[in-house]
Amino acid sequence: MSSEELGNVVVKGMEEKKAEDIAIMDLRKVKGAVSDFFIICSGNSNTQIESIAESIEKEVHEASKESPWRKEGFTNREWVLIDYVNVVAHVFNKEKRSHYALEDLWGDAVITQVTQNA
Repeated sequence: MSSEELGNVVVKGMEEKKAEDIAIMDLRKVKGAVSDFFIICSGNSNTQIESIAESIEKEVHEASKESPWRKEGFTNREWVLIDYVNVVAHVFNKEKRSHYALEDLWGDAVITQVTQNA
């Protein structure tokens, strides 16, 4: 599965649990980037953040049988990171997302906002 296809599956997992403000950051042309894509979203509560993260893992496993190389943040559920090496999913609460501002930090990335159906 290509990193683009994997990214689309991650987005699907986010959408399944009504994640907000989904952004796809294409890092492939950014010098020193650690991954091809960062996929970022926000959740409204610790429970929703955990649910989104679990949905991402479920969708990816069903589509590709891949398991994350690494995952962090399930204890505090303020910023859950699920690392599939070429694609890294970030599920934030809104305050932490604003504080860390990954979209600004990786400003050279091509950022695509995912339009969500209401």
